[in-house]
Order: sequence, then C-alpha cells, then structure tokens
Amino acid sequence: MNKKTKIGIIICDRYRNCAGGKCFRALKNREGAFDIYKNDEEVELVGYTNCGGCPGGNIEYAPEEMKNNGAEVIHLATGFVVGYPPCPYIDDFKNVIREKFNMEVVVGTHPIPQKYSDIHGKIGTWKSDAWQEKIKPTMADEKTRIDYN
Repeated sequence: MNKKTKIGIIICDRYRNCAGGKCFRALKNREGAFDIYKNDEEVELVGYTNCGGCPGGNIEYAPEEMKNNGAEVIHLATGFVVGYPPCPYIDDFKNVIREKFNMEVVVGTHPIPQKYSDIHGKIGTWKSDAWQEKIKPTMADEKTRIDYN
C-alpha cells in the first residue's frame, strides 16, 4: 500500500481571491515545494484558506481545523515569499503551527514564477541566507519558473 499524506494550504490574504490553480497544478505534477512527495505517494488536500490578513489571525485557528481533517503538513503558499514585500510573519507562522498544533510546516507550494524571481533579484529581497532557505523549496529551474509566469 502506498503512503498517503494529508496536507493543508494556507495562502497570503493579499491573494485571498486566488483559485489555487498554480498550487493544484504543482501538487499534481509534484513541482515546487510538492516535490518532497514521491510520485507514487497519494497526497490529499484537506484544507485551503488564507492567513486572515496581517498579522495572520487565521493562523491561530485554521491549522486546527485542517488537523481535525487529518492534515499532517501545512504548506504556506508561495505567495508569502513572492509578494511585495514578502510576508514578515513567515517564521512566526511556522513556529506557532509547529508548537501549537504539532504539525510539519513547509514554506511554499508552486514554483516561483520567473517574473517574481526577476524583480526580487533586482531589488535584493532574497539575498540573505535566511531568505535563500525560505525560497529553496520553490526555486525551480528557469524553464519551470517561466512555465509558472
């Protein structure tokens, strides 16, 4: 029997109207931060919501509902790192979800689109080691980044 992992996705509130197309495509194709799941591993999405707006009030509640639906892993969507400016609360979100709900947290969902990589490169947003670590799961090769523009 293949392993089954249940996940939840939390998106940045500035993208609250996002229909999730890039995230769902990346999950299906095991691209971006979803490449940690093997192709023969079943992954079930059991929750999808936004953070509730700065400073992330929904982070106190949404993971619990997702966990009640079986979620083992919460993905903080790629929008948290590509927005202008990137979310200053990412580390806080990771810490509270891990400590309060005892869940794994992954920063990222779909690969970073090339247009965001270009602008953040120009303005130097992701120069620090800490930011390099945050974007690593979603920094795919250039062809893939272009495909996600």
